Amino acid sequence: MQLQQRNKYLETTVQTATPAQLLIMLYDGAIRFCRQAIEAIKENKYTEANANLLKVQNIVSEFIITIDRNSPLSENLLKLYEYFNSRLIEANMKKSVESAEEVLGYLIELKETWMQAAKQINQQQGQVSANALKQSHTTVI
Repeated sequence: MQLQQRNKYLETTVQTATPAQLLIMLYDGAIRFCRQAIEAIKENKYTEANANLLKVQNIVSEFIITIDRNSPLSENLLKLYEYFNSRLIEANMKKSVESAEEVLGYLIELKETWMQAAKQINQQQGQVSANALKQSHTTVI
């Protein structure tokens, strides 16, 4: 019962999230799975490491698929995401903590960048909404 409630909550959260919130949720997942993979490698739990590294690769692949190709940043982000996947493959094949830790560092940094960008967009949209409200609000004397 509790698992069903949690799944329903997560489903609702995803369905009502903004694109920026979805992106940040994906980064959270990639970071969590990457950390789990690193721990599994350290503990010689290679099946678990493989599963978690594949999850990170799937999320990075989702970033690649959904990137706005018209954005001026898209080409550089694509190269970066492809680099992430190559380092994750290397981490998986060689059971290399260093490769996974490198990707983890970049994921954390990018998540923080996207969070700042989302915050700025929300502030700008709030200002636009407030200005529209001021313009449409008339005072009766």
